[in-house]
Amino acid sequence: MSRFYYFSANLFVLTRAEIYIRSKIDERKTNDTYRSLKPENGLVDFCSNDYLGFARSAEISNAVAQYLKQHTHFNGSTGSRLLSGNTALAEKLEQQIAQFHGAQAGLIFNSGYDANLGLFSSLPRRGDTVITDELIHASIIDGVRLSYANRYTFKHNDLDSLEDKLKQARGNCYVAVESIYSMDGDSAPLTEILALTERYEACLIVDEAHAVGVFNRGLVHQLNLQQRIFATIVTFGKALGAHGAIVLGSELLHNYLVNFARSFIYTTAASFAQLAGVKIAYSFLEQSMAERKKLADNIALFKTHINTQGLIESTSGIQSIIIGGNKQTASAAGLIRDEGFDIRPILSPTVAAGSERLRICLHAFNTDNEIITLANLLNQKTDG
Repeated sequence: MSRFYYFSANLFVLTRAEIYIRSKIDERKTNDTYRSLKPENGLVDFCSNDYLGFARSAEISNAVAQYLKQHTHFNGSTGSRLLSGNTALAEKLEQQIAQFHGAQAGLIFNSGYDANLGLFSSLPRRGDTVITDELIHASIIDGVRLSYANRYTFKHNDLDSLEDKLKQARGNCYVAVESIYSMDGDSAPLTEILALTERYEACLIVDEAHAVGVFNRGLVHQLNLQQRIFATIVTFGKALGAHGAIVLGSELLHNYLVNFARSFIYTTAASFAQLAGVKIAYSFLEQSMAERKKLADNIALFKTHINTQGLIESTSGIQSIIIGGNKQTASAAGLIRDEGFDIRPILSPTVAAGSERLRICLHAFNTDNEIITLANLLNQKTDG
C-alpha cells in the first residue's frame, strides 16, 4: 500500500520500501542515534586516526608525487588482481610489508573492512568456531556472519571467559582480537591469549589497525609473537596515512585467500598511485622514531593533565571518556568543539548503550598547549 505526502503544490508518492526507510530514519532521530556526514571544519584535530601525521605530511606527499613521476603507470588498475589489475609493484610491496612485520607472506586488500570481511568469511566454514572479544570490530563480526561458522564472544580481555568458550569450540577454531581496541584504546593481553589458544589448538588472529605505527611495527612484533600468530591484519589508513590493508600470515594462507576471499577476488584492485602511497609511507615508518616519541610524550602529557571521571586507562593514542547517553555525550562534544577542538562523540549503537563516550585521538603533531588546553576543557565540561 502506498501513502501520499503533500509538499507545497506537488504530490509525492512514497512506495512501501520508502515508507519503511523513512520510519527507520525517524526512529534513529527519535532515539538520538541518527548519523550524518560532517565536512572539514578547520578545528584542531583530536579525532582522526592520523597518529603520526603522515596523512598531512607535505614531505610524504612530495615523495609520492616524485615516485609517480619516475614510474609509468595507469590512473586506475583496470580490473581485479586476478584479471588485469595485478602489478609488479603490488607483489613486491606485499613481500616487503610481510618482511617488515616478520611474516612469510601478505595479501593486500582495498580496506581494513575488506581484509577482515575476506578473511573471516572464507576461512572458517560451517561447523567451525570463531571466538571474538566482545568489543571486536564490526568488520570481523560481519565476516564471521558470512562464514556460517559458530560464533562466540568472550568478555573483554577476560582469559577465564575466553577459556570457557574454547572448551565449547567445535571444528577448526579461530580466536580474533584487536591488539589496540578502536573505541577504548586499551590493549589485549596478547601473550596470555596466545598461550591459551595454543593450549586448545586454536588459531589466533590479531587486528593491528591502531597499533602499527603507534608501536612501530605493532604489538605483535613488539612482543616477538609474529612467528606464532596465525594471521595479522594491518591497515594503512591509520598511522600510515594511506589507504588499504594487508593480511599477513603463511604462504599457504596467502594462496588460500587468493582463491577463496571474495572481497579480494571480486573487486577492482588498488591503483598504482594508492600502492605508491603505501610504499612511501612504509619507508617513512622505518625512520619515524621522532614522531613516535612525540606521540608518546603527548599521550603522557594528556594523562598528566586530565582529571575527569570515566577516563578509560590506555597507553595508546586513543583516550576515551565515558559519558553515557547519546544526547549527553553529543552535547559534551559540542561544548568542546565550540572551543575550537574537534573531538567526536561515539554513540550507540556503535558502542553499547550506557557506554557512549568522547573519543580523543592524540597525534604527534598536536602541540603541548593544545593538549593542556583540551585536558582542562574536558575536566571542566565533563566533570559530574
